[in-house]
Amino acid sequence: MKLSRKFVSDYISIDVDMKTLADDMTSIGNEYDSCCKLIPTSKLMIGQVVECVDHPDSDHLHICKVNIGSEILQIVCGAPNVREGLKVIVAVDGTTLPGGVIKKGMIRGQESNGMLCAISELGLEHKFLTEKDINGIHELPDDAPIGEDAIVYMGLDDEVIDFELTSNRGDLLSILGMAYEIGALYGKEVQEMDLSFEETKETIEHQFELDIQTENCPLFLVKKVVDVKIKESPDFIKARLIASGIRPINNVVDISNYVMLETGQPLHYYDADRLGNQLIVRMATEEEKLTTLDHQERVLSSSDIVIATKKEAVGLAGVMGGLTTEIEEDTKNIIIESAIFHPTCIRKTSKKVLRSEASNRFEKGLDPKRTYMAMMRSCHLLEKYADAKILSGMVEYKNLEIQDKIITVSLDKVNRILGIILTKNEVLDILKRLQFGVCVQGEEFEITVPTRRCDISIAEDVIEEIGRIYGIDRIEGKALVLPVVPGTVDKTKRYIRNKLASFGLNETLSYALTPESDGLQFTTAQGIEKVKVLDPMSEDRNTLRYSLIPSLLSIFKYNKARNYKDISIYEIGKGFYKKDGNYYEEEKLAILMTGVYQLGLKKETVDFYVIKGVLEELLDSLGYHDRYSIVITSDIAELHPGQSARIILNNVEIGVIGKVHPSIVKENIFVLEINLDTLLQFRTKKMQYKEISKYPTVLKDVAFVVKKHVTSDEIRSVIKKAGGKLLSKIEIFDVYEGENISSDEKSVAFALTFQDQTRTLSDDEVMTIFNQIIEVVEKKLSARVRDK
Repeated sequence: MKLSRKFVSDYISIDVDMKTLADDMTSIGNEYDSCCKLIPTSKLMIGQVVECVDHPDSDHLHICKVNIGSEILQIVCGAPNVREGLKVIVAVDGTTLPGGVIKKGMIRGQESNGMLCAISELGLEHKFLTEKDINGIHELPDDAPIGEDAIVYMGLDDEVIDFELTSNRGDLLSILGMAYEIGALYGKEVQEMDLSFEETKETIEHQFELDIQTENCPLFLVKKVVDVKIKESPDFIKARLIASGIRPINNVVDISNYVMLETGQPLHYYDADRLGNQLIVRMATEEEKLTTLDHQERVLSSSDIVIATKKEAVGLAGVMGGLTTEIEEDTKNIIIESAIFHPTCIRKTSKKVLRSEASNRFEKGLDPKRTYMAMMRSCHLLEKYADAKILSGMVEYKNLEIQDKIITVSLDKVNRILGIILTKNEVLDILKRLQFGVCVQGEEFEITVPTRRCDISIAEDVIEEIGRIYGIDRIEGKALVLPVVPGTVDKTKRYIRNKLASFGLNETLSYALTPESDGLQFTTAQGIEKVKVLDPMSEDRNTLRYSLIPSLLSIFKYNKARNYKDISIYEIGKGFYKKDGNYYEEEKLAILMTGVYQLGLKKETVDFYVIKGVLEELLDSLGYHDRYSIVITSDIAELHPGQSARIILNNVEIGVIGKVHPSIVKENIFVLEINLDTLLQFRTKKMQYKEISKYPTVLKDVAFVVKKHVTSDEIRSVIKKAGGKLLSKIEIFDVYEGENISSDEKSVAFALTFQDQTRTLSDDEVMTIFNQIIEVVEKKLSARVRDK
């Protein structure tokens, strides 16, 4: 937002220089990017060319005699439009321009004591130049006073602060909003805006129809003015538009922009004779086309709001008008639109089409009272500077409540949150400087927040305003004292990180935003939806991830492209999803392993059992030994149907493990993912360590032939119960299918370890338990001992 000193001075007096104002505004939270003069120069004078002859040694230079009031200077000029009698801008010897310092000298043997200036040489942007200014020096009016300051005469003796505003302060995208902010800063009153105008006896109400067909337009106002005269704007309007970064066009178009800058409410003018007697506000149809004022054909979607007639769309709401109803030199009658549209819709449309001054304001939300004010101000200026006649009445659609917010806050809460001690009178003074209504009831303030402050809705917002105007720099810093409460979850996550690092895995950090195609990959949950971002940075980052595995796969691809093939990585991060209209996020752990895995001196090629071993070691060390199981599954689309499983803890699924499906990557990549929020809900006892027994162990091997549907965990569970306390360890060392085994059977071999902590076991008692195990397994699982 560019703030012109002369523009804002219409509504509030400023007694400090602009640099001081910029610094003071920064102290209350409004940072600025630059503060400078509109025309960064001096010693520019109005002169008149009293003689102009061709240079004897040049085919394009002219030798001019220029009267600057105090003397007549000889200046050599190459502009094609220089001529005798022309009033010009003169830069005399010593004048500093953006291109350098002007010095007198000799040009092809002729003395030159200055320069006749084009507007572009004064530092103005190219967009502000007329065709005449582009092709030559600037021509001043015939009544320009010789010898006077040219910049002052042109109204360009202004200073501009370019503010970098926060997104919540849409109210500051207007001169009035800035005036209120300066008033709060210095304790000054804001002057009222002149909204006066006369109306004709003819009314608009029975000759114009408004049809609102979408909920995305809660307020729409229409007035009609007739007999306008299109001409050049007054100099002060042109100068203030230029200072605000907007190119002047003609008086009517300039007034619409001028009012937008004053009030923050964008307006749109239609040529009433080309428009007809009806406006329809609706959502665009898919692939609908509209040619906008910049002569570009736009292809619209159903998320865009359009202003239309029964025949066609004539404007892209909140962004840009249509070419067919443009204000042109022959326009006589005008329909004025002042409206409010849904900010999100405008944001989406402007991102696709064009970010404009209007869309920037609509996106941040508008004050409905200013919608009416802007309409009145527009009529006032059109009557004054375009000789317009304003028809009485107004066509109005309103589907919103226009009322100030009432917020109650206590003095104690103000001081407690700000950490300072303010008196009741100090708080009252600040609220009055903000021009908030306030009623004091004991130690409480009942505050009326005007509709112009859309960013204030709760007590804490008001307290922030009080602290801001009081002065953040005046609040003394204090050491923060908080009780240190040990966090079990954070401690467990630190343990997991350390444990995985000890396994030789490297931690990664990746974006939570992914392409939409990755949104619900590697999920086993039912009835969930992906979470899409309303305003993504790019289409590659438009969805919040559900699983961390796609992020790890991206990291794998990055490393593979750089010839790193042996990868063992993990990440702890958030996964997101939507279910039944509610949004959820969960803490997850994901691991990816591929290539050769090395731990110490041992190397082995990564397969299902390697990553399963990492999982088991981790869960066992966390205290979940014998409480989890790995259940083979084939219904996870992104995992290989023959090498994938669900991880079950206490009969609750906590994650998945397996080989990534060949349709996603050709390499042998194994992954697992655990929902840490679910895992850590299950309590574990404190780890207890027991002394290594000094008595020997007895080892026995046995292989059972069972039906294929019987899992190894089922066999293991039966063995454990039958073995009793003397069975200290059970390990699977072989699974076999093939020769000498039926096609519907498999052989699972176990290594059983027997041991007692207090004595040496005899062969007889070990064999008794061993035989008992075989008998129970054969009976419960219809198994048999494999003999060969």
